[in-house]
Amino acid sequence: MDYLPIFLDIKNKPCVVVGGDEQAFSKSQILRQAGCELTVIAEELCGHLQSDVDTHQVKHVNKPFHTEMLDVFELVIVASDDESLKKIVVAAANERKIPINVVDDPDLCSFIMPSIIDRSPLVVAISTSGTSPTLGRMIRSKIESMLPQSYGRLTQLIGNFRGKSKLLYQTALERRKFWDAILSSNIMEIFLSGKEAEAKVALEKEFEKPQKDLKKNGQVCLIGAGPGDPDLLTMKALRIIQNADAIVYDRLVAPQILKYVRRDAELLYVGKKKSSHTVPQEDINQKLVDLAKEGKMVVRLKGGDPFIFGRGGEELEKLIEDQIDFQVVPGVTSASGCGTYAGIPLTHRDYAQSCVLVTGHLKEGKLALNWRSLVQPHQTIVFYMGLSNVEVLSAELIKHGMSPDMPAAIVQKGTTRKQKVFTGTIQKLPQIVANNEISPPSLIIIGEVVKLHDKLAWFSTDYSEDIKGNVLFD
Repeated sequence: MDYLPIFLDIKNKPCVVVGGDEQAFSKSQILRQAGCELTVIAEELCGHLQSDVDTHQVKHVNKPFHTEMLDVFELVIVASDDESLKKIVVAAANERKIPINVVDDPDLCSFIMPSIIDRSPLVVAISTSGTSPTLGRMIRSKIESMLPQSYGRLTQLIGNFRGKSKLLYQTALERRKFWDAILSSNIMEIFLSGKEAEAKVALEKEFEKPQKDLKKNGQVCLIGAGPGDPDLLTMKALRIIQNADAIVYDRLVAPQILKYVRRDAELLYVGKKKSSHTVPQEDINQKLVDLAKEGKMVVRLKGGDPFIFGRGGEELEKLIEDQIDFQVVPGVTSASGCGTYAGIPLTHRDYAQSCVLVTGHLKEGKLALNWRSLVQPHQTIVFYMGLSNVEVLSAELIKHGMSPDMPAAIVQKGTTRKQKVFTGTIQKLPQIVANNEISPPSLIIIGEVVKLHDKLAWFSTDYSEDIKGNVLFD
């Protein structure tokens, strides 16, 4: 995060715009909407600014700028093409520790002006850290279409009842659950349909009812976070994650997905990797129960899909045993996601009419698989967690009749900007792993469909870093 987003109260505070052109007028409008006492320093004014000065809405200093002028101001905006003037004003503002913005010159700014959606008291600000104001405006227009003007009045209405809700419910969790129920009820629809007075009466009646018991058990939601690319998260999963009180998450969950979580939500990492279980599965199961019994909305967030080698079924059995309400939100499983991003369709009319998903993970020191059933014509095999046992996989498949020349691929960190695809034959898989230092998470795909990789590969990993060298996502 390049800038800390804050909302500054400048009501009745002395602020100044240095410059008198149309850009200066545009910035002056924003400052005036925020209620400041505005002064413009410029020897020439555009027509709009001159009109504001003539009607006494803006004060005007018709003199060349000098540093002492800033002594009385608490915020400065420079709207001028004069490079030397910019530097003088910036130096003077920095010396006085006054926040300063220089239009179209983010390197000189101590703060930047976002694109703003005003539904006061609801205000939404969108920033691209000064790198692309046009993109910021485009995003603003998309969000603006989702927020009716009535949202401002809705915000005010809720604010008027905030004190009552604090008296009615003592904890933040209880209050949040109360307001969640209100905002998902027909009161919201009544208000947005234009019947605002009727909605207000209905809301008042909610406070007249006997206090609701909000301390009963919460709910656990098992959510598949997908194989890596955070954009593959489903809309339902996103909505639930944003409303959760606690997130219990695994190692393979993309860090960007955790940024969707509420700031006051509890984050619990229970990641696993080979031979290293940060938290035993039994403890994870119990933790889900304990959190739900505290009345919380709990999200169990897993890479891929929770029901495909994700132990989701084991966790649900524990929830059922303890009579905890639950739901499951599927995710894009790694086989589908990684195969797609690698340009390897798991089924194809010419190559494969079936696909089987297999765990390559040892259980009790053995890889007990029905090898003969795996060696079938026109079938694709996808091995999860098979990297460390690749020699066994290769040898057993060949032993049970698979051609040593059967095409095979390893997809490392699939669907992310660190994705790498290694192709060869089933016989050469161990050598490919040894020669390339391939590490988890990786998926092994075996079958004739691998031949299509070179032709169908579409996902580019050329932009693995942003312009400042930060990894976009793992």
